[in-house]
Amino acid sequence: MLGMSLVFNSCQSSQENTTADVEKADSSSLISNATNDSLSCHSNIPDRFAVQQTNSKATIETVSEVSEEMATTGMVLIPAGTFQMGADNQESRKDEFPKHKVSVEGFWMDTHEVTNAQFAAFVKATGYVSTAERKPDWEEIKKQLPPGTPKPSDDVLVASSLVFSAPVQQVALNDYSQWWKWVAGADWKHPEGPNSSIKGKENHPVVHVSWDDAVAYAKWAGKRLPTEAEWEWAARGGLQNEVYPWGNEHIEKGKIKANTWQGRFPDQNTLKDQFYGAAPVKSFAPNGYGLFDMAGNVWEWCSDFYRHDYYQTTNKPEGVKNPKGPASSYDPEEPTVPKRVQRGGSFLCHDSYCSSYRVSARMKSSPDTGLSHTGFRCVKDKS
Repeated sequence: MLGMSLVFNSCQSSQENTTADVEKADSSSLISNATNDSLSCHSNIPDRFAVQQTNSKATIETVSEVSEEMATTGMVLIPAGTFQMGADNQESRKDEFPKHKVSVEGFWMDTHEVTNAQFAAFVKATGYVSTAERKPDWEEIKKQLPPGTPKPSDDVLVASSLVFSAPVQQVALNDYSQWWKWVAGADWKHPEGPNSSIKGKENHPVVHVSWDDAVAYAKWAGKRLPTEAEWEWAARGGLQNEVYPWGNEHIEKGKIKANTWQGRFPDQNTLKDQFYGAAPVKSFAPNGYGLFDMAGNVWEWCSDFYRHDYYQTTNKPEGVKNPKGPASSYDPEEPTVPKRVQRGGSFLCHDSYCSSYRVSARMKSSPDTGLSHTGFRCVKDKS
């Protein structure tokens, strides 16, 4: 990940332009490049930090009223089981090792990502304001930056989000600023910027949501976010030690299996899967448990803190039961920034840059960061 770059605005990924873009972040000396063992979307993504927390109380107060009605509609029961969690092939990254024995109890899981229509119902019921819609708080942001970091100009500290903007020609993949732009006014209701909308996209996954936004929705719905172990177990769909939710056949072979990037990233997309950005939920075949989009489409938040070495600490011969993740976060690329886990890859994943549609692939981001290719789904404990 790209250290400290967040400082100047809201969420993570999307599509469009603005004056508050990556070049402005560079000029403010807010971006520091982190090194990684391989070039991928696992790094080189900016973060947003320390937004003002303003309106969670009303959301929490509605939980008991709503949860009884929502129950398990639109969910499937995932059976209890034991599996080998972690790296499956040569594309695996260091934080996916070692493969280790994990057991999970049964639970309910949403069959698809939370949609724009579902999130809109939550906002209407609670008045919730998402992270991307709030102005960043510089006094909080600077606590996670090197001493002496200058304050950005006021026109940079505005509610905004990162939007994917494809370059017009082939570019090197070591500079994300060539395809990511900070866009003032980009949020879940305006995924490509202030002049865009979600009209006609009610059945698309909601994006530009932070971990905080996802947790607030889950509480309102009487649910929670999945643990990383639950997510991977569910994504495998009953298969053992295979690379993808559908098995081991490479994503580019045979029929279209998921919404990912085809062609040459980031400037040419052949649209072989018929979608340039996020696809409506349930556009592709489900896995063995009846879950849609467990590979591609949008990244999905998990409840766990991220640690690069977490699997090493939980690797026991007898296995581990119902792991909840580490007690705290540590990412050597950004040691001062707490991270949460994301899973599943997105419509921007491609083997040349990000093969994270594998069931074992891990992503991480600060909990107050949202992107145009980041969403979530919920789980519910089996009663």
